Amino acid sequence: MGPAPSGDPQGNRAARAHGARVRAFNVSLEQVEWAREQAEKQGVASRVEFVLDDYRNATGRFDAFASVGMLEHVGPGNYEELGGVIERVLAPEGLGLVHSIGRSQPYPLNRWVATRIFPNAYPPALSEMMRIFEPHNFAVLDVENLRRHYELTAEHWLARYRKNRRGIDAQVPQETARAFELYLAGTVAAFRCATLCLYQVVFSRSRNDAIPWTRADLFEA
Repeated sequence: MGPAPSGDPQGNRAARAHGARVRAFNVSLEQVEWAREQAEKQGVASRVEFVLDDYRNATGRFDAFASVGMLEHVGPGNYEELGGVIERVLAPEGLGLVHSIGRSQPYPLNRWVATRIFPNAYPPALSEMMRIFEPHNFAVLDVENLRRHYELTAEHWLARYRKNRRGIDAQVPQETARAFELYLAGTVAAFRCATLCLYQVVFSRSRNDAIPWTRADLFEA
């Protein structure tokens, strides 16, 4: 299993549950250190490598490529370059996954969120995401929109945030605490009203025939 540009220990889960070997890239020292600690605790450190580096420096050849929660920060102007990285590292019969918050049509991120919470972030429309795949002749195999799932996730985040608000106020300025509570509440509303989506796009090289004929394998015990 190949470059997963994320410090999230999903790579640990892949190694533990499926025996995968994972190399994950992240530019956050704190997230990389935390992920490495989790790998040690879960006994998969020998199978999972968390690399403190930019995803564009990924090398090697892998059976799978996963980008989870990263595309929102790549910027549309860099999508073709991201596709070039995938083209370089993905095995001939490999599969890729891009998981990203997005839009039903091209539209910039809310100005307040872009200024106060996620500077330079951009949730793409599917048409914009195709700039990753088309220049490198990748074939999109499956697209799923998990918008309602993310709404529920955001509801849980907001509830936990409010439950722990007293402790949060003790760590950060009240203005900051209020800003992030507003952001989480707005996230719930955005996914509930479908102004934001959550796309999962599975793809491969266009001439890859080593793919399932049906989805029956998804429902096997």
